[in-house]
Amino acid sequence: MFRFDERLKVYLHRDPVDFRYGMNSLSILVEQAMRLNPLDSSLYVFGNRHRDRIKSLGWDGNGFWLLLKKLEANDRFVWPDSKTEVVTLSVDLLHWLLDGADIAALQHHPKRHYARVS
Repeated sequence: MFRFDERLKVYLHRDPVDFRYGMNSLSILVEQAMRLNPLDSSLYVFGNRHRDRIKSLGWDGNGFWLLLKKLEANDRFVWPDSKTEVVTLSVDLLHWLLDGADIAALQHHPKRHYARVS
């Protein structure tokens, strides 16, 4: 079973993808364009040119999962701007992206590490 837990690595392909692509074509795109292994336990996220659809590809150990989300009306996913071909996301950021948030504008508080309380 494919799980969306905190340990899941999520990679976002920045450029639009032809949505006629299926599992085989997307896995080749992961290998050749993203230079990653589609057979690891990561999730690879792709968007179409209009940014109203997202496809996610994941390997669960004995087969691929292909998930599709299509927005209705004039809604669009806000794709992050990045100079790199591949963007790494946390599972939380993936959920924000799928919910329609501009993840580039989100800012988390920095994590603080203290040696003691007093």
